[in-house]
Amino acid sequence: MKNFSTLMLVMFMAMFWILRIVVAFAYELGMDFGGIQPFNQTMEIILLFVVLVCMLFIIKRKLIGALVYLLAYGMYFGTNLITGITALTTGTIEITTSNVSIYMNTFISLIGIAIPVAVLFDLLLDKNRKANPKDKKTDWFYKNEQFDRKMDERADKNNYRTL
Repeated sequence: MKNFSTLMLVMFMAMFWILRIVVAFAYELGMDFGGIQPFNQTMEIILLFVVLVCMLFIIKRKLIGALVYLLAYGMYFGTNLITGITALTTGTIEITTSNVSIYMNTFISLIGIAIPVAVLFDLLLDKNRKANPKDKKTDWFYKNEQFDRKMDERADKNNYRTL
């Protein structure tokens, strides 16, 4: 991770991932975590492991990690975001303490869609990712100045021919 933006996005991803772990754990124990509930408990647990793998790919600057991350969160949070926004804009829901979970889940869904989109744009707009890829097989030699050969006055300048 060479860019500060990638570092910050991975930190936001990790914080959101930890929040989703706490929500899933609280739901399993039957506790209310500020009105935030998982939409599908089984899918939530599967998604936690998928996102962990995607985080590793994003740290390695692989575009496939960002695409899978956006696809997984888009499918999971996207449907709830659409239904929550539709319910909120039609005005069928009144603001009461029992309906706070609809507002909180819609807000969490919005965050769940915004982070993967930002990660994808960060990787797509990074020109250095493709211009200077890392290659561990050769970088230790070519990117290390202590192995460069220095020419001095004693260097052999003869052009030898074979007869």
